[in-house]
Formats: sequence, structure tokens, C-alpha cells
Amino acid sequence: MSTLAGLHEAMSRLDEAWSGAHDAGDLSRAQLVVMSQAIGLLQRRVDAVHVEVAARVAHESRPELGAESLAKQQGYRSAAALIAATTGASTGDAARWVKVGGATAPRSDLSGARLPARYPRVREGLCAGVLGAQAAAMIIAMLDRCRVAAGVERVAEAERILTEAVVGLPLDHVRRLVVRVEAWLDPDGVEPKEEERRAKRSLTMFERGGMLHLNARLDVESAAPIVAAIRGFVSAAFAARNDAPDTDAPDADRRTVLMIQADALAVFCAHVLGCEKRVPVAGATVVVRIRAEDLESGTGSATVDGLDQPVSIGAARRMAAGGGIIPCVLGGDSEVLDWGREKRLFTRAQRLALVERDGGCAMCGLPPEMTKAHHIRWWKRDHGPTDLANGVLLCETCHHRIHDNGWDIHIERHGHGHGSGGRVWFLPPPHVDPARTPRLGGRARFDIAA
Repeated sequence: MSTLAGLHEAMSRLDEAWSGAHDAGDLSRAQLVVMSQAIGLLQRRVDAVHVEVAARVAHESRPELGAESLAKQQGYRSAAALIAATTGASTGDAARWVKVGGATAPRSDLSGARLPARYPRVREGLCAGVLGAQAAAMIIAMLDRCRVAAGVERVAEAERILTEAVVGLPLDHVRRLVVRVEAWLDPDGVEPKEEERRAKRSLTMFERGGMLHLNARLDVESAAPIVAAIRGFVSAAFAARNDAPDTDAPDADRRTVLMIQADALAVFCAHVLGCEKRVPVAGATVVVRIRAEDLESGTGSATVDGLDQPVSIGAARRMAAGGGIIPCVLGGDSEVLDWGREKRLFTRAQRLALVERDGGCAMCGLPPEMTKAHHIRWWKRDHGPTDLANGVLLCETCHHRIHDNGWDIHIERHGHGHGSGGRVWFLPPPHVDPARTPRLGGRARFDIAA
């Protein structure tokens, strides 16, 4: 299907979803979901047309044409400036369309013979309406960065992995997946970039309007304990708020998350200056995850719970040597081989094993510090056991959403062991999806199936 035909199809679907309604207030809940899906499809179809047209505008505005350049004839210095002015988009968006268009447009050699696009799978995703311009731009930018270091074959494999995995993912999840694939594609590039970022770390402080302003830029190694501690403090504050007998009392805690985070920093600094009171951080712990073969060989990369950017093996070793940080060493099929100093605490180890499988809230992706381990088959009602096959990490909101709205959870086990391996699937209730199509949750959403 051509991009223009796909656009017409998407517009027809939107018209059909809107038929009979004067405005959005006339739509039922089911119609609102259908409308949202139709708008998403239309947006991706428009993106496909945008990048195709942008590629042609850029071709007709190439520098070697001189005064005959289309952009210059129209009074603009570049193709992106022309596109931005005629579409009302930002120059950055227009430049993105030009770049994606150039990377996905068919090419020709010196003799005029047709060649495939530089990234044919991204082109297929755009033409099929499953990939938007922003997601395509993230993928292309990363593949371009790694093209020389990784080689053509590995880049093509990475393109396949990403274009298959990002379908249906929100843009924030696409970004996380792209970061993870880049570390797999160019593991030798992680440490130099890490050193570059570390050299840029900074913290500025200044007073204005009676307030102290802090602005921090931190590399992952420096940020990991800060993120874990502050998120743990926020979780503890909300847990205390939920346990309070009277939430309408004058002294009830009504702080926002931003306020609690600011208070956390003040409490931690006061603690360092001599406060003897124990700071509540809801069991916050920094967990560094690394594969056994990478640890032994000194190659590859590691991940830190709650942060997207991978770290080098050297950084992982340095972090694991510090206090309050747990190294999690993984073998084949992601089974846990070692929980560092915390293995003696069984309930703690269970939760850490769930964190390894789920990555945080298995449904919405909130970090581990903001989740609790819940029984899938309830402890009291269903006599469900307290083991990994019957446990799942959920934030409070998703926990209520699942139990109140009739969602089911299924754990797909890997092999016959009793480790944390496996995948979490969420089955929507019939009123959400009559077919009850399973939705993948947990860390498996970002696994690289190379």
C-alpha cells in the first residue's frame, strides 16, 4: 500500500469512528478508545507522508543545484526551513522528517539502477502505519552512530530487532529499548561515552526570589544512589500517608511528589550533618545487574535498576564495591546466580528476584522503589502461596486497576526451574478487549531477542 493510500484509509477509519457524533462529548467509552486508536494510526500515516515528501524536497533542494534549489527558489536557506514554514512545524521537526526521509527513501547507484533504502525495515514500518516519525528518528540516529563500529550485518540485525519490538510501545518505552540495543550493538562504546558524561557532571546552586535553586547533571554511576534514595523516601511518605487514620485532619500530609523529593534532599543532608534519626527510604536499594560472562570477560555492559542508560563493566564493578549497592549476577536464561551480600535475607531475595523479572511495576513500568510484591492468587481468598510464580510487582494504582476492573495475570515460566525467569502477561477483561489479547508486561518488554 502506498503512503497516500494508507493515509486515505486512516482518514476513512477516523470518519467511521466519529460518525453519528457532533463532538467528543457524544462518544461512549468504547468509541473514545477506538477514536484514540484511529487518531494514532492517522498520525503515523501522516508522518509517513511527511517523511516521503521531505525526502523529495531535500532532493530538489540539494546544494549542488545552486540557484535552482527548490528551497532557495522559495526564499528559504534549506529544505528544513521550507518544510517548517509550509507546515507550521518547528525546524527541528522538519529536520527530523528530512533525515528519516533520506534514510528510508529508495536509492540509485551511479548507473541509475534502483537500490533499497538504507534502512528498509524502518521504511516498511512507516509505510505499514506501525512506526511514527519520532520513533523512526530515534532508531535511525542510533543505527547511524553504531554503523561503523558494529558493521553492516549487526546494524541490520539491530534494525530488525527494533522495528519488531517497538510496535505498540509508547515513545518513552521506545527510547529505553533503543538505549538498550545500542549497548548491545556497540558495547565498546559504553565506557568512552560514560567517561564523557562523567566529565560533564555538575551541580549549580543560586538564590533567586527567596528560594535556593539547584540544577544537577549527573552520570548514571553518580545518580544511581541518589535516585534510589529519593524514590524510596517518596514511597515511604506515601505508605505513611495511606496508613494514616484520618487523611482529612489539619495536619495530614498533603505534599506533592515534587515537595517530598525536595524534603528528601533536605533530610538526607541533615542526616549527614549529624542527625541521628534513621531516614525512611522504604527499603531503597541500588541493584546493578550484569551477566556472568560479561563480568568474567570484562566486556559488554550492565544495567542499574530505575535508570535507562547502561553502564560499563568497569563502572559496575566500582559500584558493586561500594556500600548499599547489590550486584546481581545473571547466567543463561537470566537466572539469578548471586545476590551479593543480601542473599541471606530470603524475603528480600524474593523481592529482588521479582525486580529482576518485572523491572519495576510490571504493568506501567514505575521503578522498583514505587512498587510492592503482590500475590496473583490472593493469600487469604485463594490460598495462594508466597513464591515467585505467584508474585508480581505492581504500583498501588495498577494493583487497584487490576483487581477493580477484572484484569488477569499469567506468568509464563522458562524451563522447569524455580528462579525468577519467565514473562508476565496481562489479560484485559472482555469489556476492554473481547478477544482478551494478552499484553506483555515486565522487563521482557525490553528484552533483546537477538
